[in-house]
Amino acid sequence: MFNILLRFIVLLSLAVLGYMLGNQYLGSPAGLITALITLGLPLVNSYVNLAKLQKYIIAGNSENIPSVSGKWEDIFFRLQRLARGMRQKVRQIEVQHERFIQALQASPNGIVMLDDRDQIEWCNAIAESYFGINYKRDVLQKINYLIRKPEFVTYLMQRNFNEPLLLEQMGPAANLTLMLQVFPFAENRSLLFSQDITDLRKTEAMRRDFVANVSHEMRTPLTVMTGFLETVLTLDLDPDQRTRYLKMMQIQAQRMQSLVEDLLTLANLEANILVPLMQPIDMPSVVALLKHDAEALSHGDHQIEFAVDQEHDILGNQKELLSAFSNLLSNAVHYTPQGRKIYVAWQVDKNLQGNFSVRDTGNGIASEHLPRLTERFYRIDRSRSRETGGTGLGLAIVKHIANRHQARLQIESTLGKGSTFLLQFPSERVVAI
Repeated sequence: MFNILLRFIVLLSLAVLGYMLGNQYLGSPAGLITALITLGLPLVNSYVNLAKLQKYIIAGNSENIPSVSGKWEDIFFRLQRLARGMRQKVRQIEVQHERFIQALQASPNGIVMLDDRDQIEWCNAIAESYFGINYKRDVLQKINYLIRKPEFVTYLMQRNFNEPLLLEQMGPAANLTLMLQVFPFAENRSLLFSQDITDLRKTEAMRRDFVANVSHEMRTPLTVMTGFLETVLTLDLDPDQRTRYLKMMQIQAQRMQSLVEDLLTLANLEANILVPLMQPIDMPSVVALLKHDAEALSHGDHQIEFAVDQEHDILGNQKELLSAFSNLLSNAVHYTPQGRKIYVAWQVDKNLQGNFSVRDTGNGIASEHLPRLTERFYRIDRSRSRETGGTGLGLAIVKHIANRHQARLQIESTLGKGSTFLLQFPSERVVAI
């Protein structure tokens, strides 16, 4: 302010001096003209520079400063520095905004930003997929116009967002279960957060089914044993009857023991997250052991043929693999009618992949059952399975062992012709003898 006042005093002094000199040497009109010129030239210069400033601001190009001098040069320089600083701050804000949007887009959960009227301000791609909305098309649309589930509309109207809301049959295929919750924030805006819990719900259902199945499987033999015990304790039985009842109780006890052992095996496999050691397993010896057990289990009722590659072994856990192979072979013996053939083979193909297969000539399995055969306690014929002593966990155990050895379990079956169960091991687990 002081500099401006000083410049004004200097300019006014020059005008007065010009007036006095002009009036003395050139007459009164010349002095007045000299004074006006002295005052006018700075005003004209200021007007020209103001015009340049206006053009400079409108152009928005802070790099090209107009050609000025004096105090105006300092003004333009300061404006340029201010514009550069502001532009840099704006760019930083834009970068932060872009990163924020990218982070929200990368989220595995659906996110919808709502204004104070529950209108969509922004949403990520996951939310678009969950709710069938399109951000560019549906921006500023009320969310309850697009998500028309009655429970969601009620949830939104009640404004009680302390607890989440479950919505089923969501997503493009209407097969998702979503957990939604609204989180209010500044200026009466809110964030609609949605999470896909379909797998979690399936896991909970599997856990409930598992507990129910175990309870059911244990209840039957326990009921039978309890009945037999009451009979033995309360009735005067002859030795033959007592022996017969005790044998029946023994069968039920063995059944429960097999169930408990399979449950423990399955639990150990699921709990053990370490990859099995790459220990070489003598496959000819393993197949010879399998042959001995299968013939003992069959009692000569089946024709069992074995084909063994004598030049390749497999790397893995022998106890686990022997359990998997035995499960497949015992299933074939139990479900193949008497007099029919069973083929067991250990072969290495041209891609050096190891293939252990068991092919029976039984009644086969309908195609609708194949995808569920490895589920725990899944049985095609429950009465037939109980007759053979099966627990319903064998193929589940085989699948877990296969996964731990990076192998694939493939099942093919044709009704009336039989089934083939194949364990295919990667070349990394096959070694030449």
